[in-house]
Amino acid sequence: MREVSDDQRRARLARRHALAVRVDSVAEAVEQMTCLHATEPASVYLSVLARTEATVAAVDAALYADRSVVKQLAMRRTLFVFPRELLPAVWGSAADRVAGQLWTRLAKEVESNGLSDSGTAWLERRCGEVVGSLTEHGPSTTAELRERLPGLGQRVELAPGKSYGGSFPIASRLLGALGASGRVVRGANEGGWHLSRPRWSLTEDWLGEPVQRTDPAAGYLALVERWLRTFGPGTEADLVWWLGATKAAVRRALGELGAVEVAVAEGVGYLLPDDLEDVPAPEPWGALLPVLDPTTMGWKQRGFYLAPGDVPHLFDGNGNAGSTAWWNGRIVGCWVQDPDGVVSVVLGHDIGADGVAALDVEADRLTTWLDGHRVGTVYPSALMKAGVDQVGGRTS
Repeated sequence: MREVSDDQRRARLARRHALAVRVDSVAEAVEQMTCLHATEPASVYLSVLARTEATVAAVDAALYADRSVVKQLAMRRTLFVFPRELLPAVWGSAADRVAGQLWTRLAKEVESNGLSDSGTAWLERRCGEVVGSLTEHGPSTTAELRERLPGLGQRVELAPGKSYGGSFPIASRLLGALGASGRVVRGANEGGWHLSRPRWSLTEDWLGEPVQRTDPAAGYLALVERWLRTFGPGTEADLVWWLGATKAAVRRALGELGAVEVAVAEGVGYLLPDDLEDVPAPEPWGALLPVLDPTTMGWKQRGFYLAPGDVPHLFDGNGNAGSTAWWNGRIVGCWVQDPDGVVSVVLGHDIGADGVAALDVEADRLTTWLDGHRVGTVYPSALMKAGVDQVGGRTS
């Protein structure tokens, strides 16, 4: 079995993720990464910036004018930005799986809160009302839909007595499930680039064409192929985690693709049969990536770009990555902002003068791009918190 070293994996990461050499457009950046994390709206823009010279206006145009990239809830109940052409595969596989999970859970919540004896029937009525309202009135915010549709104004009590429990609006949960199903989509954004205030739209209206989805097997086949092209080599465990799928679905796709087994540090990894050649190591490079960037979140097993003991400093207890600083294919720290919005690099490792100088250049570039805007997050890492204490600012 051919061995792929950690050095080679880092070389692939640098080139495939457009970090050592940037690409020309927003669409190319999303294509290179298969998809971008969009749980925090700012991360989309900052992930693009790390890979292009794009402006806020260019990202806005791709999302809301050209609509070449589209927000979609999919793998692991996470919001992503996908290339438009990949949506049928996503709808037919990962998103459909998530939609089913969300509908089942929401139906139980409706029943347990006494809203209806049949949660499924109740949800079908509410969904019909949402689709009818969007058909009649066009794209609408969640608040506008609640105002028109009294049923959406109700709330559900979840996990009483638990720290994570409380009273939650039914509208956001129902719209999230509808979005996962592909029936509605997050359209134009009412807030700034760092906020999420979408106007919900019927998907076929937003895209200007009927919703078409692949069958599940074809959908997973397309996603596994994209993942291997972007992140390979990786293990079965990496793929199952990233897709939020079953081992059976992943193994079927690997078999149909003729994926080749290779030896990686974690065990058996996979590459596409036309992607077995070594990738030349790039020139030294540095990058500052945002919270939940897809490079940081692309694998479950991350030892080839992390030092032992780094995880508690860079990820929260649920595995969510904070901001990260990269030098030659390894995470070496994070970045934060001071009260004036100036970006500072917080190092967790000694990277030498050249590395420090390269990351200082990236910090200046990011400071200029942000132009005084300070970006918050609900996923600060321990290292970010320590950095904030040093600069008296806020988590990125």
